[in-house]
Amino acid sequence: MMEKIYKVKTTSQAEEQMQEIIHYIAYELKAPDAALHLLDALEDSFVSLTHFPQRVALVDEEPWRNKGIHRLPVKNFLVYFWIDEESLKVQVIAVIYDKRDQLYHLSKMDME
Repeated sequence: MMEKIYKVKTTSQAEEQMQEIIHYIAYELKAPDAALHLLDALEDSFVSLTHFPQRVALVDEEPWRNKGIHRLPVKNFLVYFWIDEESLKVQVIAVIYDKRDQLYHLSKMDME
């Protein structure tokens, strides 16, 4: 059986969140090396989702669990995504600092 390779896409919302996080770490915290390491870790996690993204657990909270939203921890952040099996696509919809109110931020997410 051939292994399925998924295409990973990020929403503009997730892109903006990552830019804000990297900017904050690099300029506000004055830790540009840490910002680059985090960016590398996020990119590595996205690449890892090209192979068997189902290994990542669904969120526990409803209604997001019912919508097939998965949560992948990356350093101090949580990456949220859903999987489209028909088109072999993983859609990253949010990257949120893990100490933030996750339910609040999930409620504000654009699911597309």
